[in-house]
Amino acid sequence: MNVLKIAAFSDGETGGNPAGVVIADALPPAAQMQHIAAEVGFSETAFAAPADGGSWRVRYFAPQSEVPFCGHATIALGAALAMRQGDGVFPLVLNQARITVEGRRNGSVVEAALQSPPTRSAAASPGLLSEALALFGYSPQDIDPRIPPAVVHAGADHLVLALKSRAALSAMHYELEAGRALMARAGLTTIVLVFAETAQRLHTRNPFASGGVYEDPATGAATAALAGYLRDIGWPHGGAIDVVQGEDMGMLSRLHADISPAPGSSIRVSGTARVMRD
Repeated sequence: MNVLKIAAFSDGETGGNPAGVVIADALPPAAQMQHIAAEVGFSETAFAAPADGGSWRVRYFAPQSEVPFCGHATIALGAALAMRQGDGVFPLVLNQARITVEGRRNGSVVEAALQSPPTRSAAASPGLLSEALALFGYSPQDIDPRIPPAVVHAGADHLVLALKSRAALSAMHYELEAGRALMARAGLTTIVLVFAETAQRLHTRNPFASGGVYEDPATGAATAALAGYLRDIGWPHGGAIDVVQGEDMGMLSRLHADISPAPGSSIRVSGTARVMRD
């Protein structure tokens, strides 16, 4: 089975988050998709097959589990569909939502944008916050009170921890197994650590222990959920944010999120994607 390897949210022709993409006539059995994702070894692999009405049925697998939604793999899929079908907007049917992804070719890269599932957010419980701080070795004094800790959602649940300094973000470390256990108990797909350089330029890191991955260099689903949360708390985003991720990993990635004013509505997350050469 042919697996395309595409880095999503790239910095032009470098950086980005690698994703596997499999486009088939019909989706393989779940066990086979899980096996392929483990062999590929990227944080996620997207599997797509034609469905009714010109849409595509899509499922996402991390090396150790299926996930309900993955932003960077969706961007990679949009790039793959644009290269295969031509530029356009492609309706996607996920396990729990219907979304779209757009792909447009531009030289050696593809510009892609997804419309996330609806967003929601809720304050993090004191117990979850305490566990998360202990996991990373942070203290309550490290937290930026302008962006209170919260569980946010845009197709999957994420915990947001905003930090007061870029240095604290750079110092992020944790034990993978402890992180996996915490995320499993709390039902989290990832944890979003964020530093707000300005109201519209944010730096993030994204531990993904639930999928067996220490850190993702670019995470579209988490960026959509974060953008929805910023809208919920009245953050002065001015209608859009730019997110820099992966810098501390040496995989600089750039994500852009357009934020409509309607509470809970879809977030448009865009960036470029590049085909990875072996």
